Amino acid sequence: MEARKKAHQVTIIWKLVVIMALAAFNFISVPVMGDDDSPVGHFGRGSHEDNMRKMQAFKASLMRGGHGFVSHSSAAPHSQPQPRPPKAWRRSSPAARVYYMSDFGGDPTGVMDSTEHIQALLLAAAGQGPSPDAQGVMSGAGSGPSEGSLTAGVPNQAGTADFEGGTYKVSKPVQVPPGGNIVIKDGTIQASNDFPEGGPVFDASPKQPPPAENTESFVDDVEPAQLSDPDPSSFSFEYVTFQNIMIDSNHRGAGISLSNALRTSIENVYVAHFSTTGINVHPSSSETYISNSFLGQHPNAGRDPREGNFTGTAINLSGTNNALTDVVLFASAVGVDVSGHGNTLSGVHCYNKATRFGGTGIYLRKPGLGLGRNRIINSYLDYTGIVAEDPLQLHISNSFFRGDAFVALKSIKGVVSGVNIVDNTFSGSNKGTGIVQLQQSNGPFNKINQVVVDRNSVRGMSMKATVANGAVQGNGTSFTLDFNPVLLFPNRITHAQYSLIVTNGAFPNHVLRSVCNNRVVVATNVPVSATVFATVDQN
Repeated sequence: MEARKKAHQVTIIWKLVVIMALAAFNFISVPVMGDDDSPVGHFGRGSHEDNMRKMQAFKASLMRGGHGFVSHSSAAPHSQPQPRPPKAWRRSSPAARVYYMSDFGGDPTGVMDSTEHIQALLLAAAGQGPSPDAQGVMSGAGSGPSEGSLTAGVPNQAGTADFEGGTYKVSKPVQVPPGGNIVIKDGTIQASNDFPEGGPVFDASPKQPPPAENTESFVDDVEPAQLSDPDPSSFSFEYVTFQNIMIDSNHRGAGISLSNALRTSIENVYVAHFSTTGINVHPSSSETYISNSFLGQHPNAGRDPREGNFTGTAINLSGTNNALTDVVLFASAVGVDVSGHGNTLSGVHCYNKATRFGGTGIYLRKPGLGLGRNRIINSYLDYTGIVAEDPLQLHISNSFFRGDAFVALKSIKGVVSGVNIVDNTFSGSNKGTGIVQLQQSNGPFNKINQVVVDRNSVRGMSMKATVANGAVQGNGTSFTLDFNPVLLFPNRITHAQYSLIVTNGAFPNHVLRSVCNNRVVVATNVPVSATVFATVDQN
């Protein structure tokens, strides 16, 4: 009987506890969805993974107490801002990490200097600096995820640095930390007025300077197997991506500089107001892909009265095996300066400084060590042309040259080999400008091999080719066809073929008498009335 009485008392006590808890709950409010300062208010706005991450952060705040709930009897709910769940992944997460600029401070309006904040963001993305934990507290020395390595031991960091669309000012070059699989995206970076002159806004280079480029030696007959690419062990960066970024160099220096970098991707990037180079790919870099991007010293849409004073180079390709695709280059002295080999330029629109002001759309420098192998296809040279020094295995096709723009072959040591300039369209102003020209102030081309200039469509300019057809009609014993107005190289016909059609019924003996000075002379043994057709080739 006594035991039943005690059990009944315990039951009553538990009921009282429950009633008191329910009563206490009436004095407690929970921030609802939509409250900007509430962790709960952010649930449901993102992906499942984002919401799970936010729920974990909210749970942690409840365990600490006093951060997730607000009593009616306390001060106003918004008297103390509640910390939002951080956007970064936990350091222990095996998934790819996304780091947001807002977690690292900085001024997204571009008024104050944010250099150190940006540097901290990039270090975290590269696994080399502190990063926010689940509660938004900076911690850790930056060990990075365990994702193995890429080429020659370059660590696979798998990190993303997101500027969240803000505009940030920098007072010195931002160093991209060495590593691999890093994405830098979504923002505007401006150089300050005291930014070091000549420096790049983003500098992806190792601590030691890149090796000097060999531009002195020239070997013409080199087998492809002998052509050297960068040493794989020399790379410090691999698969670094710049995406949806605008860089304003403020006429102080360059935009992006790449050294010892492999497989860099530059996508949808706008580089403006550079004084030296928009994007500089050093000789130690390889497989840089630049696409859907815009580069210009002075933003304009053409007809700029300052055109004669444009300086700088939009893109410098000193590295190897790079590609430009769908890129617009404007308002600079040189559009693309190429000194590396194995590069492909496709869909490149150059309307930088016009040729008549001394500008060049694409400048291909003398290939050192017998290197070359560059291709320019499906591009648009707009009042500015192409200059190629001692070109070796150069292919130019399916491109449009407007406003008397032309291709110039410039002799340095008199070598031109393996060049195809075919299937292009040239449009000019009827000034007699040749579509392909020889610049031989340093000496004539004396080693010419496998050069084909043919099948180009020409209007308002002077046709130049290495293959030509002609006809002449006359009476007598000698018939001369002069191909100098068409043939590219002077006094060079390596192959000629002719037909003689007699109109007066005679059947004379005839012979190809001469092919000197780009003239074909056919002779007969008796006077005839005839037409001579000839085809010549400078190969």
